[in-house]
Amino acid sequence: MSDLPRKAVTRTAKLAALPLGFAGRATWGLGKRIVGESAEIVGRELQQRTAEQLFKVLGELKGGAMKFGQALSVFESALPEEIAGPYRAALTKLQESAPPMPTSTVHGVLAQRLGEDWQKLFLEFEEKPSAAASIGQVHHAVWHDGREVAVKVQYPGAGEALLSDLTQLSRFARLLGPLIPGMDIKPLIAELRDRVSEELDYGLEAQAQREHAQEFVGDPDVVVPAVVHQCEQVLVTEWMDGIPMSEVIAEGTTAQRDRAGQLLARFLFSGPARTGLLHADPHPGNFRLLPGGPEGEDDWRLGVLDFGTVDRLPGGLPTPIGDSLRMTLDGDADSVYELLCAEGFVKESIKLDPDAVLDYLLPIIEPAQVDEFTFTRGWMRSQAARIADPRSPAYQLGTRLNLPPSYLLIHRVTLSTIGVLCQLNATVRLRDELEEWLPGFVPEAEEPEESAAEA
Repeated sequence: MSDLPRKAVTRTAKLAALPLGFAGRATWGLGKRIVGESAEIVGRELQQRTAEQLFKVLGELKGGAMKFGQALSVFESALPEEIAGPYRAALTKLQESAPPMPTSTVHGVLAQRLGEDWQKLFLEFEEKPSAAASIGQVHHAVWHDGREVAVKVQYPGAGEALLSDLTQLSRFARLLGPLIPGMDIKPLIAELRDRVSEELDYGLEAQAQREHAQEFVGDPDVVVPAVVHQCEQVLVTEWMDGIPMSEVIAEGTTAQRDRAGQLLARFLFSGPARTGLLHADPHPGNFRLLPGGPEGEDDWRLGVLDFGTVDRLPGGLPTPIGDSLRMTLDGDADSVYELLCAEGFVKESIKLDPDAVLDYLLPIIEPAQVDEFTFTRGWMRSQAARIADPRSPAYQLGTRLNLPPSYLLIHRVTLSTIGVLCQLNATVRLRDELEEWLPGFVPEAEEPEESAAEA
């Protein structure tokens, strides 16, 4: 029996206590204002205390609470430094680990899914998990043929815990909103709920990982571990060492940061073009930096883990994304506005000024305007503040734009990846990746005259 369902009452109580804590701190903040402290200082203290409690609770729980925490963690770079600093370590911990389930529970799942003699499948099996996440934990082992493997074991009752937590969190999404400026929490929680069944299906995950591993086999830049065995609640893949992305963020060299950022951008845009799938869980815990890239041991490749959440894009990323980016860079306000209307970003009942829309978009796509761009927390904070300030024209316009459902996951993955790039403080040649991999970004060349004549 899993700890997750058994402790459902405790889990619900911890999550339910969050709004009460928020309300208590709001009262504390009012008291501070009454005795004369400035609204700005009180607001920052209030936000910091609220965030510390939120991530403490999310870090103690698995299920949807931790999944939500991991999704939020990539936006840490949007927070003011004096607020982000005190709990950055807690966010990093969320990205890498969670309290493990008992050994007896692990053995029970393996016996049920692999057979009572499951231990014969392994030459070695480490009882202590090497990583624990929202719905399962990973054990380092040696498969019976001598290969080092990662054995992902799903928590019994993980589905119920995911749904219960996310339902509870959605009830006070409005209170969580101010934690991440410019981030709309409610659609994020709704999307996580919609993906629960996929997240729990190790068959779908194995299929997505096989397709990526096959496409990237021998690739000089990206490594995806092969699938060794899969059944319900258990997924066995080749083991992958390397430096966790969270360590690169915390203490990596400039060369490591830049290389990690470049490869992360490359994987974001090349993955859908090459596999028809978008890896949709880009938090640092799912990436490793591996030595031995194209230039030898001192070079690096990007190791990619966890294909439990993917977006299926048979034609790659939608061409209108590349078209609109190119038109925005060209300053073609009317064409950009027409395309956004056609794709549903501007509803038929709403009329906007095309030049104002262009002014709204240009700062966001600044990294694509230059040959190389350094992603920083400061840049991310400035973008978040511009969009989140109710007094700004950008905020007013942003509230009138619409995000079509077909673009929701693409939008979140792109924002999340940019968040990680800012955490890395990486200098990236983003435009190179867009030109090579993003459909529509480079206009189709006109057919040469001699070819047309021959036709």
